[in-house]
Amino acid sequence: MAQRESPSFSPESINSLNSSRYYGNGFGSNNTWIWVPGLKKRGHNLGSRSWIVIDPKGNSKIVELDKFTVMRRCSLPSRDLRLLDPLFINPSSILGREKAIVVSLEQIRCIITADEVILKNSLDGSVLQYKSELCKRLETSKDQYDDLPFEFRALELALELTCMSLDAQVKELELEIYPVLDELASSISTLNLERVRRFKGHLLALTQRVQKVCDEIEHLMDDDGDMAEMYLTEKKERRDNLTNSDSCDQINTSEDVKVVSMSAPVSPVGSSSGISRLQRAFSTISSSKHGSFLSSSSSGGENIDQLEMLLEAYFVVIDNTLNKLLSLKEYIEDTEDLININLGNVQNQLIQFELLLTAATFVATVFAVVTAVFGLIDLKVILGYDLPHTVASLLQ
Repeated sequence: MAQRESPSFSPESINSLNSSRYYGNGFGSNNTWIWVPGLKKRGHNLGSRSWIVIDPKGNSKIVELDKFTVMRRCSLPSRDLRLLDPLFINPSSILGREKAIVVSLEQIRCIITADEVILKNSLDGSVLQYKSELCKRLETSKDQYDDLPFEFRALELALELTCMSLDAQVKELELEIYPVLDELASSISTLNLERVRRFKGHLLALTQRVQKVCDEIEHLMDDDGDMAEMYLTEKKERRDNLTNSDSCDQINTSEDVKVVSMSAPVSPVGSSSGISRLQRAFSTISSSKHGSFLSSSSSGGENIDQLEMLLEAYFVVIDNTLNKLLSLKEYIEDTEDLININLGNVQNQLIQFELLLTAATFVATVFAVVTAVFGLIDLKVILGYDLPHTVASLLQ
């Protein structure tokens, strides 16, 4: 009986087998495994999304990151990432976290850290404009002095593009609705009323969006703690300084322990007690340094004038846009009042005409009744006097 030879595999075939997937298809008693090259297992890279990463130098790249990687990378809870999901329609919000700022303003949804901006990769015009404009500003500001940190420049651009987009939509709505309202005031028609009804729905939705952005900026301006959380670069520098100071303390502690052990070869009990006292002393020094760093961070976080002035500037812009919408709403209400007055005037005229018509009908009815009465009297008179003569003429 011939012995079956064992199959030999080349390294290339082994790599291709590792990169491919095998699927079992059992029919009857024997299971046949089908090798489908290039077919990936279902659920592979589940949850990965395309992101645009922009560094402080203006360099951008497209990466594939899943939700958990982004959460670990930016130290964010999962509920914050839901604000960036394009499948959910979330109101505008700006959240300050320990190591990141979560921005969800209209179509611009991104995560801003002290070292990078992680932006949702999309073909939307607002996203592409934000990416190109931010890269351009970061590249041009390399050799220029700019007192704003990286996270505030990214946040400022998001606020700027959002305010510009909303203001452009308001201006477009004004150009469309003012002629229709003027035409409706001069001639009331069903077509014009239907157009104004549609425009009024668009106005209500746009007002809600602008009001939400305005409320979010105002909420940040009123809360000093939230604004202090957004100083990411400053907090990162303090963490680095704290880490460096801890490493220096550990090195100095080890050196001092070595010196004590070399210079004081006394009894083991005495040397161990001295080392323990030194360790306690250095631990108290390090704890005091920790406290000093924390106090400096808390005192430095209260200096929020830079971010407050930035938010105030865009609050004025978005508040002006909101005032335009309110003025447009008042103009619509004034037009509705004018239409109601005109309709009331027409209704009064119709009532007057109805009263005149009723009076004329009443007069005509009275005249007809009087005429009928007099005609009946004349008939009785004619029949009373002429009947005998008529009968006599017939008998003859």
